[in-house]
Amino acid sequence: MPRPSKPLISRAAAVQASIEIIDSQGLEAFSLPRLAKHLGVQAPSLYHHFADKSEILSAVARHIAGASVVRPRRKPGPDWPEFFVALSMNFRQAILRHRNAAPILLQYLPRDLLIGTYEDTARFLLDSGVPTHLHVQILDGMETLSIGAVLTEAMRKPSTRATIFPNVDPESQPLLAEALAANELSSKRLFEEMIRSFLYGVMRNDAAAGNAAEERSA
Repeated sequence: MPRPSKPLISRAAAVQASIEIIDSQGLEAFSLPRLAKHLGVQAPSLYHHFADKSEILSAVARHIAGASVVRPRRKPGPDWPEFFVALSMNFRQAILRHRNAAPILLQYLPRDLLIGTYEDTARFLLDSGVPTHLHVQILDGMETLSIGAVLTEAMRKPSTRATIFPNVDPESQPLLAEALAANELSSKRLFEEMIRSFLYGVMRNDAAAGNAAEERSA
């Protein structure tokens, strides 16, 4: 069947319908014919907006990890790490809302999606008094930690505090079992504290390096 001369659907509608199929039926169920049926059109109509299935999945990744992530409203200042903590938590929430799409994000999430916001973020760091030589370390570290941790979590079954490490045997792994019993942080809080610890750690390490350099030159 030939492609219609005019588009019968919008690109945004196709992306949203794709997410709905993946959320409800799983990634394995997604196909161009199924998407077309979901939208009430014939498959050739999709080619007005997308070259192939891969381009649709790339658009899905961009929407979930980009457009749907809320950017916190926080002014630059000494508590700047909390901006990144809030942004990472919003990113986590957006991804976990669509767990079935995690493999798509792993394969199709383009780095330029995040880099597009980095100029504004670098300005935020500068206005907060963060030294310029730390900006790349912070931005690259935040990207690596956030994407790696969240996609790993999304591809696992949801866990409780006691099952963060599954199948722990108290007999053969008594120390790990004791650590799990003593842990008071949920998966959400563990992620939050990981991001916060990284950011404050970058600043502490830089300050310590500066102090050491001053002592050597004294």
